[in-house]
Amino acid sequence: MSIIRTAVPLIVLTSVLTGCAGLQKTDWPTCAAVGGVGGAALGAINSTAWAGGGAVFGAGMAAAYCWVHGDGDADGDGVPDSRDKCPDTPKGVKVDAVGCPIVAVVVVEEVVVVKEETIVVRDVHFEFNSARLTAADKEKLNVIAARLKKDAANAQLKVTGYTDSVGNDAYNLKLSKERAKSVVEYLISSGVPRNQFVSVAGGGESNPVASNQTPEGRALNRRTEIQIIR
Repeated sequence: MSIIRTAVPLIVLTSVLTGCAGLQKTDWPTCAAVGGVGGAALGAINSTAWAGGGAVFGAGMAAAYCWVHGDGDADGDGVPDSRDKCPDTPKGVKVDAVGCPIVAVVVVEEVVVVKEETIVVRDVHFEFNSARLTAADKEKLNVIAARLKKDAANAQLKVTGYTDSVGNDAYNLKLSKERAKSVVEYLISSGVPRNQFVSVAGGGESNPVASNQTPEGRALNRRTEIQIIR
C-alpha cells in the first residue's frame, strides 16, 4: 500500500513536468501550482508535517523545469518559438498561425485610359458659301476651346472638315479644308496652343455619317471633327 501511495504522487509530478515541456515559459505559475500539489502529496507520505515542505519543493522544481524546458516567444507575437516560422517579427505586427506577418491583399482596379477621342462640331454653319465664321459659330467654338484647354492640354489635335454632297466634289473638298482651317485659327486665338494641331485637312463629302438624301442627313454631314490623341 505504501508503494502505491508513493507511486501516485510521483506519477502526478512526472506528468506535470512532462506536460510543462509543451507549455510556454510564461506558464510557469501553472506548473508551480500543480507541482506544489504533487510535492505536498509526496511529503505527506511520510508525515503531514512534510506536506508543506514538499509543496514548496514541488512547486519550485515544476516552475524551474517549465521555465527551462517550456516553449518561449522571443518576438512576443503570441506564437510559441517552436511554431514560429518568422521569429523576428517586429512588435505590434499582426501575424498568422505560424508567426509570419499577415500581408494585406491589395486589390488593383484596372483603369482603361482612352487615348483617342473625337469631338464632332456641328451647327457651325459659316457664312453662306464661305469659310468665315458667324458670331453664333464663335460662341459654340468658345465652349470647345475651353474644354480643349482644360481636358486636352498637351494632346495632339487632328482637325478634319466635311461637307454634304451638294455641289462639285473638288469644290467641296477645298471648302471643307478652308472651314477646318477657320475652326483651327479661331481655337488658337482662343488660347489653344498652335503646336497641338498636328493635322488640318478637308474630307469634302467623303465619309458621310448620315444620308445626303434628306435635309436632316445633310446637316449631320456638314461637320468638323477634332480628334484628340493623348
